[in-house]
Amino acid sequence: MLPLIQNEIVEKNNWIKEDEFLELLAMAQSAPGPIAVNVAVFVGYKLGGLHGTIITTLGTILPSFIIILLIAIYFKDIRSNTYVEGFFKGIKPALAALIAVPAIKMAKKNKSGAIGIIVTLLSLYLVAVLNISPVWIILAAAMGAFFIK
Repeated sequence: MLPLIQNEIVEKNNWIKEDEFLELLAMAQSAPGPIAVNVAVFVGYKLGGLHGTIITTLGTILPSFIIILLIAIYFKDIRSNTYVEGFFKGIKPALAALIAVPAIKMAKKNKSGAIGIIVTLLSLYLVAVLNISPVWIILAAAMGAFFIK
């Protein structure tokens, strides 16, 4: 969902700049809750205050809620269907790509140079290989940035 939000807000409509979006994304990642909803809240507030927040939050939550509700109602009847099983097997790589694309875009626009690349790769290793919680990595990075500057 983040690539869709970024595409609509930054690239198509130019409502906010790329740097502002990245700042909002950083705040959304540190706030509790789903990141797409947090981004919608921050962008909605920036663009339209309280009304913007309500509209963007509902626009983010309602479509998924309705789709999941419909799936939950009918899933018992179709879960053993070979096409449904194939769909779920096929969607996994697509979801990985949807996560990887914005990460690659942000990495390309990273202005912290070699240190930023090292921190990114180290963070990836710690999360993917050593199973360290991203919360600890975010806290360590924040403390490191605080003490470096």
